[in-house]
Order: sequence, then C-alpha cells, then structure tokens
Amino acid sequence: MYTAPQPVDNHLLAALADEELVRLAPHMEWVQLVLGEVLYEPGDILRQVYFPTDSIVSLLQVTESGASAEIAVVGNEGLVGIAVFMGGKSTSSRAVVQSAGGAFRLPGHKLKEEFDRHGELLLLMLRYTQALIAQMSQTGLCNRHHSIDQQLCRWLLLSLDRLQGNQLTMTQELMANMLGVRREGVTEAAGKLQRQGVIEYTRGQIKVLDRPRLERLSCECYSVVKAESDRLLSYTRRRE
Repeated sequence: MYTAPQPVDNHLLAALADEELVRLAPHMEWVQLVLGEVLYEPGDILRQVYFPTDSIVSLLQVTESGASAEIAVVGNEGLVGIAVFMGGKSTSSRAVVQSAGGAFRLPGHKLKEEFDRHGELLLLMLRYTQALIAQMSQTGLCNRHHSIDQQLCRWLLLSLDRLQGNQLTMTQELMANMLGVRREGVTEAAGKLQRQGVIEYTRGQIKVLDRPRLERLSCECYSVVKAESDRLLSYTRRRE
C-alpha cells in the first residue's frame, strides 16, 4: 500500500516539538529530486532548504577548472542549506542529488524565523551542523591519507545509512566526481569489491551483498563519522 511522504520521514523534522512542526508544515512542499540534479552552485543565495526523505544529496567543493570532490552527504538524517540559518546566505559548495528520491522543500526565511525563536529547533540545527562539520573534516582527512578502495567503502556505507535497503543507483563517472578521482580508479576499486563478493555492480546499480565485510574493508573514517553523528543526534527519534 502506498503511503504518502510525511515531514516526519526526515529525522530532523521528526525530532521537532509539535508546535514547531505545526508552524513549519504549511510552508513545506514535497518535491522529487532527480539523480544528478544541482540544487545550488557555489555563490548562490540560498532561498530554499531541503529535508530529504528517501534521497541523498552530495555537497562538493569545485575548483576553477571544474574538478570536484565530495565533502559530505546529506540524507534523511539532515537538511541541505545550513547557510540559511548560519548567517552566510550563500555557500562555497555545490549540492548535487546523488540518489534520486523525495525531499520536503521549505522557504529559507521560514526556517530562519523558527530558528530565531530560540526554541528546540535552534539547538537541533546547531547540533546537526556540528555533525556535518565533523563529517566534512573526516572526509578531508580520508581523501588525503586513505586509498581509493577505502574511500569507496566509506562512501558506500555512508550512502547506505541514508537509504532503505542495500542498493544504490550510481554510475562510475558520478562516483569518480564524488570522490575526486579518475574514473579508472573507481572502476578498479569497484571491481575488487565485486570479485570479493562484497558488492554486485551492473549498469549503474550497486547492490551491497556483504555489509559486515564492507565495514571491515573501510578505513576508520566511517566509524568516526557515524559515532559523532549518533552522539550529537541521539535524541532524534522517528515518530510513530
């Protein structure tokens, strides 16, 4: 039976007090996000924020030459557009849909109005921002010191944590752009995982067959990011 998406399908929205969610809900619009869709570019003024439900959005830093590398992923645990309430209005990163699905879109000024009430939402958003910064910092370390094989394992695990099931739709070209490496490197790393029986990869579909082994093959960066996110957002419970 089909169940219409609800704001509480996003963990941050589910953690809000009833009165806060009641104030925000009339201004939310559920939207379908398409694989590869760009939500904003570096320097854009952010007028909307997105609360993913079953989609994943990648935040990437982009060089003048057009090269890019992912600095964080956002799924149903968070939101895209923290600059709205952090005071920057714009950001230096690009937001690209990594996994198609839905999100609740909210005008940025409505989120800022609720933020300025200094209620539960303010604390929740600041704790989420700290978790996001931790992920960005660990990703930078990982990209500098760990192998492409380890980076791919970390990236797959972070993505799986934000989806239901064990399958992702992702081309090798898009994976290479996310990781900031050559496509050949991703092809080789994915091939190793497939030969070991950890994943099955065909025509842009990645199916994880052995998650425990994927976690063992990953570097410590995945567990560090997950532990910090769990610590900071431990009280975000999905409502029944």
